[in-house]
Amino acid sequence: MVQADVVVIGGGIIGSAIAYGLRSLGCDVVLLDEGDVALRAARGNFGLVWVQGKGLGMRRYAEWARQSADLWPAFADELHARSGIDVAYRKDGGLMLCLGEDELNRRRWELAQLTHQAGPDGYDCTLLDRQQVQELIPDAPLGDEVSGGSYSPHDGDCNPLRLLNAVHHAFRAVGGQYRPDHRAETITREDDGFTVTANRTVFRAAKLVLAAGHGITHLAPQIGLQVPIHPERGQVLVTERVRPFLRLPINGIRQTDEGTIMLGSSAEDVGFDERTTADTMRHIADRNLRALPCLRHLRLNRVWGALRVLTPDDFPVYEQSVSHPGAYVATSHSGVSLAAIHAGPVARWIADGEEPSEFNQFSTKRFHVSGTA
Repeated sequence: MVQADVVVIGGGIIGSAIAYGLRSLGCDVVLLDEGDVALRAARGNFGLVWVQGKGLGMRRYAEWARQSADLWPAFADELHARSGIDVAYRKDGGLMLCLGEDELNRRRWELAQLTHQAGPDGYDCTLLDRQQVQELIPDAPLGDEVSGGSYSPHDGDCNPLRLLNAVHHAFRAVGGQYRPDHRAETITREDDGFTVTANRTVFRAAKLVLAAGHGITHLAPQIGLQVPIHPERGQVLVTERVRPFLRLPINGIRQTDEGTIMLGSSAEDVGFDERTTADTMRHIADRNLRALPCLRHLRLNRVWGALRVLTPDDFPVYEQSVSHPGAYVATSHSGVSLAAIHAGPVARWIADGEEPSEFNQFSTKRFHVSGTA
């Protein structure tokens, strides 16, 4: 039997960041990771640390994304110092390109709604015309259909696979217990905490965090919660390495620190099917070539599909179980963007009960699910 203060179930970016934050606060933490056989959303993450456009319909989430972006520079430096891994974080701002006047008008409407929703705090994102967009990416000539776009100085990007590796290394460096190939099977509540069985091993802890992505669906009922999540497939295309020419990440186009170009994105309701498809790859390539025609000369090296973890409204869920006090659930499709806040305020909430303001908005109550807080 393995004893700890907290057992975190889920070794992806969300669970790992929370486990790292808890251990940094002095908690004895065991991180249970199913391993690479899991439906890891991190495998297909585009690597954006993104603020603009997030939170329309939930002001608290828009604030949450901005808060995490503000924490990201120190978080990246801390990970580098503790893991020795540079996650290639950049915060030079980000662009969303619009093709045609209809898309630009839609973007104008969205920014107006987000600005109104933000109230006196304002919403720091600027609508740009075509010339202003071109000035921000002078080495990437725009296609004829690009009508403009929007720019946020708070956006950035990183290498998501390095991020996952860095958080794992940093967690172990500060004394965390990392258990790969340990898929949680059962959770039981006892008077002094919780017992988790995984890979024929029993783990006991006073607190439990369920951050297992799609695994939450069958594990959450064991702690008295119903968390409605579903998969959404995204496909990513990656080109050969080329000289740096795209200094800002764009919606659907990003040059990595290694020189490759990542192209996305897609949103497909196909259940748990991670396969790539020619039609979707063709759609991704077509849109991005219309935005930046210079990409047509690049050789495509690889493609992959991965599954996002989405709630019905696409916003996160953070909740403590009423029937099983000390058991928490955390899920979001923005694992990279929110990594800094998961290692900070979310970890403090679990460790010390320091609940961020208006945190109840992230409860499953908004879905009218019975038996929740």
